[in-house]
Amino acid sequence: MMESQLSNISHCFPANWDASQKARAQTIFFQKLALEAHRFYAGKIQIIPRAPLPDQSWLNVWYTPGVSSVSTGIRDRQELSYDLSWRGNVVAVATDSTRVLGDGNVTPPGGLGVMEGKAYLMKILGGVDAVPICLDSRNAAGEHDPDILVDALRRLAPSFGAINLEDISQPNCYHVLDSLRADCAIPVWHDDAQGTGCVTLAAVFNALKMVGKELPACRIVLNGAGASNTTIARLLMLAGADPARMVLLDSRGGLHTGRDDIAADSRHARKWELCQTTNPNRIRDLPGALSHADLLISLSRPGPGMIQPEWIRAMAPQPIVFACANPTPEIYPHEAHQAGASIVATGRGDFPNQVNNSLGFPGILKGTLLVRARQITDTMALAAARAIAAFAERQGLSPERIMPTMDDQDVFAETAAAVAAQAVADGVAQRPLTPDVVLQMARKDIAEAQRTLQLLMTSGLIPPPPDTMIQACLDATIAAVES
Repeated sequence: MMESQLSNISHCFPANWDASQKARAQTIFFQKLALEAHRFYAGKIQIIPRAPLPDQSWLNVWYTPGVSSVSTGIRDRQELSYDLSWRGNVVAVATDSTRVLGDGNVTPPGGLGVMEGKAYLMKILGGVDAVPICLDSRNAAGEHDPDILVDALRRLAPSFGAINLEDISQPNCYHVLDSLRADCAIPVWHDDAQGTGCVTLAAVFNALKMVGKELPACRIVLNGAGASNTTIARLLMLAGADPARMVLLDSRGGLHTGRDDIAADSRHARKWELCQTTNPNRIRDLPGALSHADLLISLSRPGPGMIQPEWIRAMAPQPIVFACANPTPEIYPHEAHQAGASIVATGRGDFPNQVNNSLGFPGILKGTLLVRARQITDTMALAAARAIAAFAERQGLSPERIMPTMDDQDVFAETAAAVAAQAVADGVAQRPLTPDVVLQMARKDIAEAQRTLQLLMTSGLIPPPPDTMIQACLDATIAAVES
């Protein structure tokens, strides 16, 4: 079985399987293949030289004695670090691995799987270099202390052009983000929150166009009140959603002004703000919230079975369902459609309508770095959402294509240009560039990154995945489903 067949893996399953069996098998197959492929390649990223070595004498340029002038030059003019090193195009992808989506606390080194993946996507989709950093945030008592993360990353900041936070448990993630934003001279981005919020907003824009509804009039339910959905709620309101028509739910029920447990804990200040502005009728549970709702955005526990078909049948006409838990959506797309959903999205690329922050962060960070923005504002995230949505709309929307895919390479350069333009408008760009200049620079860097990967593959320095490995994973998947 050739690796090119992975995009149609469901066709390799037995013909007598139903849709649920095939959906379950896809999850099992990709998880099995991920383990074997990561073992085969010993991870998925490496660092290779950027500068040439015409002969050994050039080591005197790239290292001692020549490099002394680089060090002293940066010492005397700190901004030169962006021109004389890779700092202007490198991001720290940082975590303490306490809240990997769908898997929870996976221990500090367990986060490397996701952090390396993030770095891989940044390079091939955004032309951005990235370094995975997994930190142990436990204090002497064995508790996860967000200030340990803050201190470590603040000290590491001079090595990077930006920091991308990932997979940090709530509410610690907010403390880390807010503290680093205040302490660091470089932009700090929380991709689980801001990245997911940006991409979800883009999907909402286009889903509403497909069903002919307007955002301010929509009844919106957000199932899950973690970093992602609380940020999505804030961005939705920034884009025009009516908070009085919104309901958020966490593991204890609806967020509203009667939630004394949230009000009493200062760490949950963001959730308390949403308690005060949303759900004025104090709806307590998900079935009640979904009655006559137009849009469900679910980022909760992995399914299937977490969202029942009868709840979708009770929604307003032409309902929109985003079931975005990973690794398995709260309800499979075919089940949601059977229950009456007009538009269904998940976080996965092997189902239609992937709503995943991977469509956003490569372009967002590229635009941020190119204009050397001091921060990434909410309006920059909104500009990115509009750019992503507009790109998909130009290609032609359909119920199963409301978003670009990661094959749509130019979306990342266009997002970079939109983000950079908004950074200039917001007054946070230290190197103002026109959108056209950013677009061309981003396209060039992305093309070079992808050409480098192709050269490594065609030369054999990166070998192809063995067919035997893929076939073995497929055979094991079929056996697991049929057992």
